Amino acid sequence: MTTLPTPPDILSPEFAADPYPAYRVLREHYPLLHDKGTDSYLLSRYEDVQRAFREPVFTTDHYAWQIEPAHGGRTLPQMNGREHAVRRALVAPAFRGRELQEKFLPVIERNARELIDAFRDAEETDLVARFATRFPINVIVDMLGLDRADHDRFHGWYGAVVAFLSNLAQDPEVAAAGRCAGEELADYLLPIIEQRRAAPGDDLLSRLCTAEVDGVRMNDQDITAFVSLLLVAGGETTDKALALLFRNLLARPEQFAAVRADRSLIPAAFAETLRYTPPVQMIMRQPAADVTVSGGTIPAGATVTCLIGAANRDADHYNRPEEFDIFRPDLGPAGAFTAAAQHVAFGLGRHFCVGALLARAEVETGVNQLLDAFPDLAFADGTPPADAGVFTRGPRHLRVRLGPGEGGRSTA
Repeated sequence: MTTLPTPPDILSPEFAADPYPAYRVLREHYPLLHDKGTDSYLLSRYEDVQRAFREPVFTTDHYAWQIEPAHGGRTLPQMNGREHAVRRALVAPAFRGRELQEKFLPVIERNARELIDAFRDAEETDLVARFATRFPINVIVDMLGLDRADHDRFHGWYGAVVAFLSNLAQDPEVAAAGRCAGEELADYLLPIIEQRRAAPGDDLLSRLCTAEVDGVRMNDQDITAFVSLLLVAGGETTDKALALLFRNLLARPEQFAAVRADRSLIPAAFAETLRYTPPVQMIMRQPAADVTVSGGTIPAGATVTCLIGAANRDADHYNRPEEFDIFRPDLGPAGAFTAAAQHVAFGLGRHFCVGALLARAEVETGVNQLLDAFPDLAFADGTPPADAGVFTRGPRHLRVRLGPGEGGRSTA
């Protein structure tokens, strides 16, 4: 008689240290599990998670209490139907195609270069503290046409709101700090929004103030909430993806050497990083009706926790899912940053991340410039750092030796 393993506790220290063994137990033995700690139903198999992202019965109604307090208003992930389609059409053009390439790619390149210049002559640095966590926030501030002197203020608001959204244990102090950060951000933005409506410029905030689709424009609360969402969603994915990509490659010298020699492999390395170690490990949904999935039925109105980190290592969907391999044939980079992606790190379907192509542009630019400056990057102590976090996950520090290339030539 086979004895089932104990159901994992996703709020336990063991899970926080390394969730992937627990994900395996969930996929194999508890594909649908009611987790008492979060009062939600856990989905861990790829097929079920992608259904939760694609099928309209799985709504985002619960976001009203889960994320709206930090953003100070309704945001795209909460919307459905025509409301969602119109609001997405108002903001999406800035994050794709010619506008992204011609208007914002120079902003991305400048910010990467400036951050690298600050440690170009050092022997070692922490890529998380000095680059990854700063880079996407600085880019967003500059895209919005805001004061570059406020980069640090935005970085602080970003950290507080991310902590609010990651607060699975419902710590009241963390929740209060997140709400306070959202209010401070709105207070900062409102007078600037008034100015941009009166005299719009060539920046993203002006576009949000003036864009119109089918007679619909964004009001002040729409704009402040979207900027808050952009900081969190745009910052957290790129921040952790950059650190995870370098950590994953540096731990595998042959793959790192391949990317360093052939930069066309960077999209594949990014896509495999999103699959193997997704920065966002879980996203919630709420079914409008009872839904049957692997392992049973989810009752209408329940909270569903879609375990992205588990789905992306499902052996029924990927060959050798526990191995990091930028050359894997079952994850093509061509569609990895679109709604047809073969992973679920950006979601799927109508709520697929609107900033996926912005994240790709940032990661490709950041990786290219770092490799140009420091082709001999290596772990400072020879050891890959561990990841931390439950809702979002990545290394807190990534100390690297910069080597004898163009940079890294003197002590700092």
